[in-house]
Amino acid sequence: MTKHYPKGLDGRQRDQNPPKAGEIREKRSDTLVRTLREQYGQGFAPGVRSDTKLGTLRERTGKSLHDLVHKK
Repeated sequence: MTKHYPKGLDGRQRDQNPPKAGEIREKRSDTLVRTLREQYGQGFAPGVRSDTKLGTLRERTGKSLHDLVHKK
């Protein structure tokens, strides 16, 4: 069963239970790029197929989701 966390002011889900209360939840490595494009815009990971998993993208680029979103 999947847990559903309330969204914060920035629209991202945050854990409500200690010890991680208030922390932004990490995306799972099996999240598809198409799903991330819905959240972060169509410019997310240009040139990458939409059925690529986040884990694969992180392996290929060596970057975290934060770095990919902020294009570091």
